[in-house]
Amino acid sequence: MYKRIYSAIIADHLAKYRQMIFLSGPRQVGKTTLATECADAYASWDKEKDRQLVLSGVDALAEKLGVASPTAGLMPVVAFDEIHRYSKWKTFLKGFFDTFERNCRVIATGSARMDVYKRGGDSMMGRYFPYRIHPFSVGELVRPAIPDETAVRGPLPIEEDDWQALLRFGGFPEPFTNRDVRFQRKWQRLRLEQLLRDDIRDLTRTTELDLIERLAKLLVNRSGEMLVYASLAREINVSEPTVKKWVSVLKSLYYGFEIRPWFKNIENSLRKTTKWYLRDWSAIEDEGRRNETFIACHLLKAVELWTDIGIGEYALYYIRDKQKHEVDFLVTKDGSPWFLAEAKTSETSISPVLGKVQASIGVKHAFQVVINMPFANANAFDYSRPVIVSARTFLSQLP
Repeated sequence: MYKRIYSAIIADHLAKYRQMIFLSGPRQVGKTTLATECADAYASWDKEKDRQLVLSGVDALAEKLGVASPTAGLMPVVAFDEIHRYSKWKTFLKGFFDTFERNCRVIATGSARMDVYKRGGDSMMGRYFPYRIHPFSVGELVRPAIPDETAVRGPLPIEEDDWQALLRFGGFPEPFTNRDVRFQRKWQRLRLEQLLRDDIRDLTRTTELDLIERLAKLLVNRSGEMLVYASLAREINVSEPTVKKWVSVLKSLYYGFEIRPWFKNIENSLRKTTKWYLRDWSAIEDEGRRNETFIACHLLKAVELWTDIGIGEYALYYIRDKQKHEVDFLVTKDGSPWFLAEAKTSETSISPVLGKVQASIGVKHAFQVVINMPFANANAFDYSRPVIVSARTFLSQLP
């Protein structure tokens, strides 16, 4: 049984804060498991009986869940699973929280970004803290503990079987732990069907699911590429605005994500074109794209987790100028460049672009992260010059 870093984060939040916990993330990433682990009462919008309880009103629901009156000792925890599917979910949660804040703590989960559903309710400002849930990563497997204010930790070796499973089967809990090729194929197929037939239909009310499926499949092996909407529109024979809208929907449902170019202090930088990455790197056939996406997903998880737990404001970018000088990733902290990372499969000759870009923007660290290198017990963040680092080492230092 693998421990999750989010279990520690949720426990820490419940011990310190009154605000509701909003857990959002892809389907099958483990949100329900995390919520129910610490919940004393549970209601799922996907269950008819629970749905009727929610619709009966906050007073009747609280009575049924046993939180209508204060109790001695630790406050009970109530979990509302997939509550964002309710059109008036914001009004409901606001009313429940405002009425029973002194009686219980609240966890709410959603498979879509919980700010996408704009259909009801007053502002939730000050009533919740969001936590974005990601699949397993190297850092979480070797050390499922909350990072301190330094953000990065010392390196720790990952078990060889876990490393190979993470590369081959991805970080979503079920395929990662099952480690069975047939299971993975069936799991990926059903997950895509649920995304298209349930989530997208509910979110958009569209009837063009076959075309969106074509787009989703095109985007699998375009991970790591510039997102050229005009090209995608031609391939599936729809308008460019339509493709933009559908990509936005796929992003909101955590199918993939975009990163923007960093342009401050970079002459002739590209300022508009984003790069696309798939959330499930194991679905990508090309080894180079898969490995770059593997690194991208780890970095996104790190910047979002550091931000969510309050260490600082972190963000992920890439760098490319009109002369085609490119670095795969730049991580910023509180708006300032912190480190560069270039993803490689086996290349151990350091890219000259790393040093050039490091000097031009004054970034503290520059890493060439190599997948096919053995673990080395050396802190990558001890170096200020461009260095080649093992992915096993570097990623173990992130959450």
